[in-house]
Amino acid sequence: MKLLVLLIASALTTFLEPQQKRDSVLVADHIRYGVVLKDIQEGTPIALPEIKMEGEAPFEFLGGWQLDSTRVSRKKEVPARYDIKAWLTLIPYWGGEYDLPDIPVIVAGDTLVFKSSSLDVREPQVDMENYVPADIKPQIKVPYTFAEVAPWAGGALVIGLGIFFFVRWLRRRKKQADSAPDEPAHLRALRKLEAFRGDKHWKAENQKAFYSGVTDVLREYMAARYGIDAMEMTTAEIFDGLRGSDIPAGLYEDMKELFERSDFVKFAKHTATAEENASVLPSAVRFVTETYRQEIESDEI
Repeated sequence: MKLLVLLIASALTTFLEPQQKRDSVLVADHIRYGVVLKDIQEGTPIALPEIKMEGEAPFEFLGGWQLDSTRVSRKKEVPARYDIKAWLTLIPYWGGEYDLPDIPVIVAGDTLVFKSSSLDVREPQVDMENYVPADIKPQIKVPYTFAEVAPWAGGALVIGLGIFFFVRWLRRRKKQADSAPDEPAHLRALRKLEAFRGDKHWKAENQKAFYSGVTDVLREYMAARYGIDAMEMTTAEIFDGLRGSDIPAGLYEDMKELFERSDFVKFAKHTATAEENASVLPSAVRFVTETYRQEIESDEI
């Protein structure tokens, strides 16, 4: 196995690439020096030892190892395989040609040694005899083109038109609402009660919402019809306030029983029977229609 590792290592080489693309490497450039590991199975342990330079070196490694996958191969029921690129960033301090150190990489317990590369660093050439320092040039002012301005102008126009039509729509809705006559309390209550028809509301998990919805509609109607603050009152306070009104005794008791049952469902986790649930909506509708009929008859008298 060790002989195979050495044969593989003889064919492996490192790579050098400047972070700033140019024809030559200059002093203080940042250079990537590293290796590419091909066809590595997912989960394979890889170790990248720290590279230390002996003595005074003309360059320095910045930071630690950085990794990136350049290719991924995935197949069903087979571990993925990767091409992995690993590198260190170095910075040269002065010009010259240098031999970089070999890079050992431990893959699944075996050591692969990547051959070193040479680095040719050049220093900037400055003619000191004829060199004349130049002043800092002012920032170039480039006029805006139509292609640059058009998207912004078009976007602003679309947003402006959207705001204009939205405000116009809101004003129209408000005007319609102001001009529309108020809906009578009994019609509003009957319309809202209609939404609770059907036994789908009687399921155990829906009963709390069903009873709350029906009694809230009746509270609104009572507040409008009898002038009590029914929305903020308890069941006992509501029916104390309605005592002595023109509500027939039987209808009064039916409503009181409905509200008390609603309190048990909402606060005591009571589950009403199918017969009790079936009586809710007819009782509520009868209360609204009969009390409104009494109001009409009293107005005629």
